Amino acid sequence: MAFPYIRTMGTEVDAFLGQLARRLRPQVKKLAGLLLQRLNGELPELWENADIEALTLEETAQHVTALLDLLEARPGASAPEAPPAALDIARLYARRGIPVSRLLRAYRLDHLSLLEQLQAEAPRLTDDWHMINQATMRLVAIGFDYVDRSSEQVVAAYQEERDRLLQRRLALTDRASKRIGTTLDISRTAEELTEVCTEDFADLVTVDLFDSALDETGTGPPEALTQRRVAQRSVLDGCPESPLRVGGTHTYPDDSEPVRALTTGRSVLHHITGTEMPTWVAPSESHGRVLRGLGLHSVLLVPLHARGEILGLVQFVRHRTSAPFDDDDLLLAQEIASRAAVSIDNARRYTHERSTALALQRALLPRNTVEHAAVETASRYLPAGSRAGVGGDWYDVIPLSGARVALVVGDVVGHGLHAAATMGRLRTAVRAFADIDLMPDELLTHLDDVVIRMQREESADEGETSATCLYAVYDPVSRRCSLASAGHVPPTVVTPSKISGALPEVPIGPPLGLGGLPFETAEFELPEDSLLVLHTDGLIAGRARDVDRGLATLHDVLTSAPDSLEEICDRLLDAVLPGRPADDVALLVARTHALDPDHVATMDLPSDPAAVSGARRFASDVLTAWGVEELSFTTELVVSELVTNAIRYGKSPVQLRLILQSTLTCEVSDASSTAPHLRRARIFDEGGRGLLLVAQCADRWGTRHGREGKVIWAEQALPWTTRRPPK
Repeated sequence: MAFPYIRTMGTEVDAFLGQLARRLRPQVKKLAGLLLQRLNGELPELWENADIEALTLEETAQHVTALLDLLEARPGASAPEAPPAALDIARLYARRGIPVSRLLRAYRLDHLSLLEQLQAEAPRLTDDWHMINQATMRLVAIGFDYVDRSSEQVVAAYQEERDRLLQRRLALTDRASKRIGTTLDISRTAEELTEVCTEDFADLVTVDLFDSALDETGTGPPEALTQRRVAQRSVLDGCPESPLRVGGTHTYPDDSEPVRALTTGRSVLHHITGTEMPTWVAPSESHGRVLRGLGLHSVLLVPLHARGEILGLVQFVRHRTSAPFDDDDLLLAQEIASRAAVSIDNARRYTHERSTALALQRALLPRNTVEHAAVETASRYLPAGSRAGVGGDWYDVIPLSGARVALVVGDVVGHGLHAAATMGRLRTAVRAFADIDLMPDELLTHLDDVVIRMQREESADEGETSATCLYAVYDPVSRRCSLASAGHVPPTVVTPSKISGALPEVPIGPPLGLGGLPFETAEFELPEDSLLVLHTDGLIAGRARDVDRGLATLHDVLTSAPDSLEEICDRLLDAVLPGRPADDVALLVARTHALDPDHVATMDLPSDPAAVSGARRFASDVLTAWGVEELSFTTELVVSELVTNAIRYGKSPVQLRLILQSTLTCEVSDASSTAPHLRRARIFDEGGRGLLLVAQCADRWGTRHGREGKVIWAEQALPWTTRRPPK
């Protein structure tokens, strides 16, 4: 007999709860406000963030409405889905980094508060306490069922948003690893950092570096903490958030957050609330108004650490993005800044080494165009534009005895300081060997020995030293050019008839450093005003350039070459190298001249001491004809000593040659290979003073050896102080 009563009682309770729900429905907004007041101490973020406060008020009203709808529903109805605002606020909490447990606690407190409100309203509808108790029990069961179901859906939305954020952060980290540090340029690396991080992480990113990090020589931040803005980027045009422009310098206040971050090396997460605007964020009141108008609300300050040194500071700012930075964002910013700092330090070290190597290389290369009567020259040197850095390319123009000139071009394998230093050593060795007038193949043989000795002296981690070299000697008297190549590309010649091409039958020997293999000298005659173009392989070869095509382009330019050698160099570089070269390029262009036959006088001499006087008269007559009779006395003395030595100690045939060029050269040749040398004669010695007299009278003197003997030569400066040399 009790079951009908229970069914009747249950129906009456459901009807009572429906009546209670209809009574409270007009007070939904009031009830929601009362519930939020109960959460004042539990959820302070509700009143710290206007967007959360407004959304929470809407969410609470939707929860109250949903529960009232459930009370009015027929008995046994399942709890409804969580309202849309509840899912939105769960996602908002996830983006703000607020723990979901605080949101679930709010649900329990709201449920408790709503039950209290319903219990307070129930006595106004009935004085049947048994009905009230039964309704309260039913209300608690329905409420808990609703809270449990809503909580599950809210937690799922929260976790889904956190997973999405994690995926975005992983994607950002991946983009940063791929796009930051693509070049070895400090400014570009900083720009890449700002570009990556303003896509979906920050609304403004600035990068400041100490001047000590930019001048490539500093070892730490200066005491004044002066920084230079090297890059900045904003989601807004013109970057209105920053009072600085790229390239400007500034110093933060001593007690500011940026200075603490720089001095301690610790990153800072700073939230800006209300009208607060620190001076380090807004140095002026007008700028503060701009930032408040933009709604700037949070800043990350992340020092740039690299290899135990602080290079500068990165600021990440949010204003358009509603979610402020959280601790997870700080960790992400630190990871990205750490990657960027290593790339910036790599670029700084590379720039320092490249600048040092380039300065060393330019100091070792000829600083001015060498003026020589035998050739007119122009040259270019272009350092590599790739990460490989400065290499060991070089060129040189070396005056030789007998009005001749040596043209040199070479390339040390490798890049950086080691290659530049090796280039300097080899260039010095070439000049030393050229000074003793070695034949091209003999010079390269000695240079090969030098490279082998360098290999033995260097450690294994420096790599094996190797180089290529082309050494050519041009004689304007005979218009003959002799050259030898050690693994180097042959020169290109253009005759006055505009016929160009690689010289025929030029043997290319092995690169320097192999040892034991011979070099060969090739000789050929060049018409006057021929062009001789020497270059390193960086001019015609590259990763994206075919050697044959490069040579063809070079020949095309030379066949229609202008008269100016400087313009020829520019046209060659523009045509063959449209962009920055991947390897160093050394280019030397020479136009050959022939010496006027009237400026060369030759006399064959018999092996008879009596011929010395005739040689003196011959020299005097020639100098008078050339208009340089002021040099007759010293020249006769030099001729007398050199001819006497050749007749006494040399072999026939003996020949005297006088050359008038930029200097007056006196040469005596014979078929002997023995070379004279200076010695100190004792008081009673009858001989031994000849070469000492020659050395005192001449500006330069020396010996050069050929296939058929030797030549002893002496040079004197011309007295062209009041008149020009004869034509």
